[in-house]
Amino acid sequence: MRGWWREIAGLVLPVDCGGCGRPRTELCEECCAQLYGGVPRRVRPDPEPAGLPVVHAAAGYENAVRAVLLAHKERGVLGLAGAAGRALAGAVRAGAGSSAGAGPLFLVPVPSARRAVASRGHDPARRIALAAAVELRRTGTPARMAGVLRQRRPVADQSGLGARERRVNLAGALGMVAGGERLLAAGRVVLVDDLLTTGASLAEAARVIEAANRWGSTVSGVRHAAVVAASPSAFEINRNWN
Repeated sequence: MRGWWREIAGLVLPVDCGGCGRPRTELCEECCAQLYGGVPRRVRPDPEPAGLPVVHAAAGYENAVRAVLLAHKERGVLGLAGAAGRALAGAVRAGAGSSAGAGPLFLVPVPSARRAVASRGHDPARRIALAAAVELRRTGTPARMAGVLRQRRPVADQSGLGARERRVNLAGALGMVAGGERLLAAGRVVLVDDLLTTGASLAEAARVIEAANRWGSTVSGVRHAAVVAASPSAFEINRNWN
């Protein structure tokens, strides 16, 4: 009910820009440019967790980009999913869109904790992944969202945790839904999320899919991941990486 009311309210109530607050526009041109007007680049957290795929991000997590993602995630401004999905689609193309391989791209979102989904009324990464798949298909790249990962156990709120604590918190926390392996075997997997912080969530998601390979599945390995935003330092780490 909560998600339904937000959808209706977003259609009939006046809106302000989700990035800067400018009235009468959901996202102004300047904030669009910050979100998806740049060139997506590879990003790395420091320290980089074991098993993290190559990650590309559309923008740095600051200013309007930060405001947009928080408005979508925490305040339920669901109309911003389209713009965030366009940014994510650009990051997907930068990493996996030109790679050789048969079949479509499967955008596999990192699932939010059940408690967070219940509190927010939606799963932000899943909604943005859906929008990104639509954008990729619109521009000629076969893609679909594949929500095949699930939370196997409760996890603590990540916001106050450091890199090591996040890895411990998420270790073994994710699993694959029944039949997920068969679905992913038909294409190429790209892990997606709205934000890269320490990389612990993407590394855990990659572990689950790689585990399917070890048990004889024909799922392709996870070579790429994409996010809407990453900390500006993650861009600089990649630039100076030896």
